[in-house]
Amino acid sequence: MDRGEAGSILYQTTLDVGLQPGCDPCGVEQAVRIARRFPRLRYMGSKYKLIPHLAEVFGSLQFKTVLDAFSGSGVVAYLLKAMGKTVHANDFLRFSAEVARATVENPGRTLTEADVRALLEPNPARSHFIEDTFDGLYFSRQDNQFLDNVWSNLGRLDDPYKRSLAIASLVLAAAKKQPRGVFTVVGRRYDDGRLDLRLSMQEQFLRAVKMYNRTVMPGAPGNRVTCSDVFDLPDDRYDLVYLDPPYVPPRDDNCYIKRYHFLEGLACYWKDVKILYNTRTKKIEKKWTLFSYKHTIVDALDRLFAKFSRSIIVLSYSSNSIPPREVIMDLLRRYKKTVHVVAVPHRYSFGTHQHVGVGRNEVSEYIFVGM
Repeated sequence: MDRGEAGSILYQTTLDVGLQPGCDPCGVEQAVRIARRFPRLRYMGSKYKLIPHLAEVFGSLQFKTVLDAFSGSGVVAYLLKAMGKTVHANDFLRFSAEVARATVENPGRTLTEADVRALLEPNPARSHFIEDTFDGLYFSRQDNQFLDNVWSNLGRLDDPYKRSLAIASLVLAAAKKQPRGVFTVVGRRYDDGRLDLRLSMQEQFLRAVKMYNRTVMPGAPGNRVTCSDVFDLPDDRYDLVYLDPPYVPPRDDNCYIKRYHFLEGLACYWKDVKILYNTRTKKIEKKWTLFSYKHTIVDALDRLFAKFSRSIIVLSYSSNSIPPREVIMDLLRRYKKTVHVVAVPHRYSFGTHQHVGVGRNEVSEYIFVGM
C-alpha cells in the first residue's frame, strides 16, 4: 500500500458533527445523528435500528452514570457516550469488548497513516495460524495471510486504543467478507454477489479503519469497558443500567459463540480459547450462560433485576422470546415501584430465510423501564 492509498482511506480521522460530541447540550437528536455513524456489524440482536427509540427513552430519564451490561455491537453504549453520560460497557465476548474499547472508552486516539502502514507491512516472521487452521473454510488463502500478517504487526502499536481500533477493524472486515455475517456455514453457499464479498480483506480492513476512526470522539471522564459475565461484575452503583441480554427463542438457540466464533477468536488470536477441531467450522467452546435456556431465563432475569435494583433499569426484550412481557413486568415489579413498557415494531435481519415462516421475524421490541 502506498502513501496515497493510506491517505485516501484515512481522510477523516475524527468525528465531525458540528457540535461538541459527548456533551449534554447536544441533545437527543444530535446524539442519534452521531450514533448513526457507528459501523454496522451484522450482529444478532443489534439495536442499530432502535437507536432513535432508545434515545427517546434515555432522554426522558435523569441519570449521569450508566452500565450497558450486554454491550454487544456497541452502538447503544456509543449512543450513551454521545449523550454525555459516563458509560461502563461490558460484554462477555472479547470482540464486543474490543469494539467498545475502540469507540466508547477511547478518549480520542485514531489510527494514523503511519500506523496503518506499520500494520500492513509484510512481516517475514508472521504467524501462519489462521492460514493453516482455517484454510478452505471461510476466506481465500491471501485473505487469511492478510489477517495473520496484521495480527503479527499489532505489537507495533504502543497505544491500547489504537490496538483496539485495529482489532475492531479486523473484526468488521472479516464479518463483511462472510456471507450473512455468521460462521455457522463454510464455503460460498450464501454468496449473493454483493460488493462486500468481492472486496479483498485488505480493502475491507482499510474501509473499516476509516469508519472506526470517524467514531472517535471525546467523552465524559470515566468511560470504561470490561469483558465479564454480568454476574461477576462488582455491585457498583449506577444511576441507570441498560440490559440487553440474549433473547431465548421458542425454537433454535441464541448462541453467539456458535455464530461468531471466528470473530471471537480473531479478537484475541485464539489465545486462551479452546478450538473444537472435530467440528467442520472449527468453532470454539461456548461459554455457559443462564440466558440461553428456557428453564433458566426467568431466574436469570430475576437475579439481574435484584443485582441492579438500586438503579433505574431499562431492559430490551423481544415479543417472540421467552418469557412473555407479563412475566418480565411481574419480575420487575418485585424491585421497582413503577414499571412501564414501550413496544416498537421491529423486523429482525436474522431468521429471514425461507424455513422461518411468515411473520416470525416481524415482532415488537419491548423497552421496559423500571424506576
